[in-house]
Amino acid sequence: MMALAAVMLVWGAGWVINLMLARRGQGTAGWAAPLVFGLTLLLIWEVGVRLGNVSPIILPPPSAIAVTFADSLPTLWADFAQTILKGALTGYVCGALAAFVVAVLVDRSDFLTRGILPVGAFMAALPIVGTAPIFVKWLGSDWPSKAAVVGVMVFFPILVNTVAGLRDTTQMQRDLMRTYGAGYWPSLLKLRVPAALPFVFNGLKIATTLALIGAIVAEFFGSPTVGMGFRISTSVGQLALDLVWAEIVVAALAGSAFYGAMALIERRLTFWHPSQRR
Repeated sequence: MMALAAVMLVWGAGWVINLMLARRGQGTAGWAAPLVFGLTLLLIWEVGVRLGNVSPIILPPPSAIAVTFADSLPTLWADFAQTILKGALTGYVCGALAAFVVAVLVDRSDFLTRGILPVGAFMAALPIVGTAPIFVKWLGSDWPSKAAVVGVMVFFPILVNTVAGLRDTTQMQRDLMRTYGAGYWPSLLKLRVPAALPFVFNGLKIATTLALIGAIVAEFFGSPTVGMGFRISTSVGQLALDLVWAEIVVAALAGSAFYGAMALIERRLTFWHPSQRR
């Protein structure tokens, strides 16, 4: 009962603070309200675990996770570099470039449109738990096999969005380019690619989360003694749940930063689009 009362007290305090911030206006509430909400959830977690006598093996409190995070920075950085910088980022870039090239080829050929897109849909439906062991067998247990898994996972979302974007221009716009004597490639670079950018960035932002998931899960099926997936699987076996949560925090921060970077680039390049107007 004491734990429940403390949790309700913390939740009520966070609710009141958010109401006060809302009365101050959209400017302050825009950045402060999510911060207060996040801190409220962390306090509820801490109080509930401490007062509810929950075993740290089941659910460690945020304070214990923070201590483990600070004490394990070299290990966390090595895992981050192996999984995110090598596996996820390399696979993301390779998959995105391949999707752009194939999208242009598909745009030029009805035969490829009828052939590649259904095959791409089939590849997107393949479960990662089935494809990851195959790539590990083919390419070894180091990061190239994880990059290959990530490349396959991000290829189809980017391809579909890019093809849809390239076909988003109106007939009047295409006719205007032809009256200026523009062929396929000038029309592609000056009209259709800029018009497709909002669609392309939708695919890129979706692929950011897929890249992290693919790289981490692929490490469960074979990796050197470093990497976020390797660390999570071994730490669970050792009942070191605080280190598992520290790895989860690193993955969440990396995913948020990755998504935010794509959103920032999108805002810079598609400032003309109605979705970016404030």
